[in-house]
Amino acid sequence: MAVKIVAALGATLLLVTPVPASAAARADIPCPKPRIAKPSAPPRPVPPAENAEQMVVGGEDLATHGLIVPDGAKSPPAVTATTWMVADLDTGEVLGACGPHVHQTPASVQKMLLAATAIDDLDPKQQVTIVRGDLDIEPGSSAVGLVVGGKYPVSTLWLGLLLNSGNDAANALARMAGGGGADGVAKTVDGMNDLAASLGAYQTHAVTPSGLDGKGQFTSAYDLALIARVCFGNADFRRYALTRSAQMPAQKKPKAGGFQFQNENKLIYNYDGALGGKTGFTTLARHSYVGAAERGGRRLVVTLLGAEARPQRGWEQGASLLDWGFAQPKGTSVGTLVTPEEVAAAQREPEPEAEAEAAPATDETVPTAQTGAPRGLSVAAALAVAVLLALAPLLLLLTQRRKRRLSRR
Repeated sequence: MAVKIVAALGATLLLVTPVPASAAARADIPCPKPRIAKPSAPPRPVPPAENAEQMVVGGEDLATHGLIVPDGAKSPPAVTATTWMVADLDTGEVLGACGPHVHQTPASVQKMLLAATAIDDLDPKQQVTIVRGDLDIEPGSSAVGLVVGGKYPVSTLWLGLLLNSGNDAANALARMAGGGGADGVAKTVDGMNDLAASLGAYQTHAVTPSGLDGKGQFTSAYDLALIARVCFGNADFRRYALTRSAQMPAQKKPKAGGFQFQNENKLIYNYDGALGGKTGFTTLARHSYVGAAERGGRRLVVTLLGAEARPQRGWEQGASLLDWGFAQPKGTSVGTLVTPEEVAAAQREPEPEAEAEAAPATDETVPTAQTGAPRGLSVAAALAVAVLLALAPLLLLLTQRRKRRLSRR
């Protein structure tokens, strides 16, 4: 059962929302996977405890660690990805998935969450001066080749981020989106997490803007589809994602030559109707991938996490799952991508119940206009107080006369 805690009238109430029994009792169906040698990789980080309510976001059938496809659909291709999902970017229909809400580490596909958060806030023509902190990235990780003191247009940084997966570009963009100061990256990461929550991407928690591994950093195949939907709704992102090559401008101070860099997402070169996407890899996360394509008036997105590069690379696994998705009839689905409007409506707290109306005054209560006076004072008690107040001067006078008589003796 899912438990929601609500404060009302000074008391804490437990509102218990049962997860449908069919979701809880359904046995997971194994996802098709090729036989491969077990890779040498570090152990996966321990994910947060699953939240029953969040596991059914988008539909009851999505609450599975295994395979979910429409009734009568052909089996999807065998891929090494631990989890994946195929969805329609426009209608929000989920065509099929494997463990859509299972926590996974993202690697560089997290750069799409950075783009969804910051791309509208930065002027593409703005010149950014690179600081030493922008180059504070894990040794050996991907970088597009920025130099400290160099000046680059924001548009070039986005290209370096999406084409070449530049972690240096991720830091620079996040810093600028967060105000440009020393705390700019941290502010942007907070913004990334806020955006994820507003989209209904509840398995997503960002620690770094680039997707470089960080403690407690997770996402899911379902969440990535929500994030991709925002990205592909942005014209600048679509243009960057389909760019095949770009030029890094030369720098005068410090002196550095210009050079060309390429889009590492091979889908755009090899898949009919490709719209672009993002690749990712760390030793801990393994291979991750997000890709989208348009065919026959449909725009589908595929997201996959925890994959190996053999026998197919990440983009090739994405391509085979896209093929499977386009083969499904229009209108077929096993769930939906929730919208920000639906998430906001669901998160909106119900109107607080009005406080219990005060009991009407009766002959047993005496209203008082004095601040802090006791309420509900009985008539007898009120009369007793009134009598004492009235007799006080007389008692005082009698006491004084008695003292005078005694003093004369």
